[in-house]
Amino acid sequence: MLAGAALSGAAPAGAAPAGRRLAPGVTYRQFDIDGAAGKARAHLLTVDLANPHVRVDLLYPGAVAARATVSRLADSAGAVAGVNGDFFNITETQHPGVQATGAAVGPAVAGGHVLKAAVPKGQRFGPALPPGTTTRDVFGVGTDRRARLDRLSLSGSVGTPEGKLPLKGLNQYALPVDSVGAFTARWGSASRARAVCGTDTRRAAPCSGDTYEVKVRGGRVVSATAAPGSGSIPADTTVLLGREEGARRLRGLSVGDPVDVTHTLVAASSGVPYTFAIGGFPVLRDGSPLSGLDDSTSAVRTVVGYKGGGKQMLLLALDGSAKYRGGLTVAEEAETMRSLGATAAFNLDGGGSTELVARDTDDAAVTVRNHPSGGAERPVPNGIGVFSG
Repeated sequence: MLAGAALSGAAPAGAAPAGRRLAPGVTYRQFDIDGAAGKARAHLLTVDLANPHVRVDLLYPGAVAARATVSRLADSAGAVAGVNGDFFNITETQHPGVQATGAAVGPAVAGGHVLKAAVPKGQRFGPALPPGTTTRDVFGVGTDRRARLDRLSLSGSVGTPEGKLPLKGLNQYALPVDSVGAFTARWGSASRARAVCGTDTRRAAPCSGDTYEVKVRGGRVVSATAAPGSGSIPADTTVLLGREEGARRLRGLSVGDPVDVTHTLVAASSGVPYTFAIGGFPVLRDGSPLSGLDDSTSAVRTVVGYKGGGKQMLLLALDGSAKYRGGLTVAEEAETMRSLGATAAFNLDGGGSTELVARDTDDAAVTVRNHPSGGAERPVPNGIGVFSG
């Protein structure tokens, strides 16, 4: 274990500390960790995925481009516990007049349904990614009820009278340069203007002035416009938005032309379909921390991991109260999860977003178990929910 990242009063390595039972297969505990920046307090959920009465899923407010507090997301979904999720498009100060969408960075799957794909690496929000990781990395649970780390990539196309175009975006707040992306009802009502701002390598680059948007309904083009639009998208409609070369290709379409849009997320390492998946970045794999993890910046953090071949999940959120706000470095976070017996761990959004909620057996609603570092709950785009029943 890293010097200065020791668990205070924890169970032996390889076993998560025993906790208070919240529901069958779900326990909660808090304990202290001695980190380089001082003592950090951890709030830990241990979830037995082998228990048939337990399941996990994505918490989200019903649309990709929307936010809500973790407690509201958990209560509205009927979860017994949950934590915050992926990093997200939190601000747009570098693009005056463009509104932040609130949408998450990485891929997302909820209830077995694909919600979105990943933005280009240069467009992400959050700390620097460890070497060898991408915005397509996910933590997920498959239909086999096992947790795993994976990488989900978008595979899709736009069939037109002139041939097929590759689809490079799905409900994303940022599209690759020269590409065409699709937006569906799952996106929500937020403006799509942010999707054509920045470049693949520089988030702050100006918004593109070369754009084109096409609406497809019933397999045919029903309208077209030069500027990205906004407003709810009907369930039977797909909006195609192109920038640069992608815009040029879409301009070749006319109202009434047949268009066939296909899209799915393809897993890099698993043939098992995902019931849920969420973005972030891996910090521990096969029992070893990834190389190049940041060991200098301490912060309040949220991390999820698993042990027992993916049959037991650990959800850990640090406390953001003034007494414990020093937090941990990413390297200390990985070592902490390893000391709890995790063989894999995945970093989620931290700072003011870090939050863990839970309700006891007789409670009607969840309560926030850690202290958010901003003094109040921050609305977030998604999280991980734990369900019992």
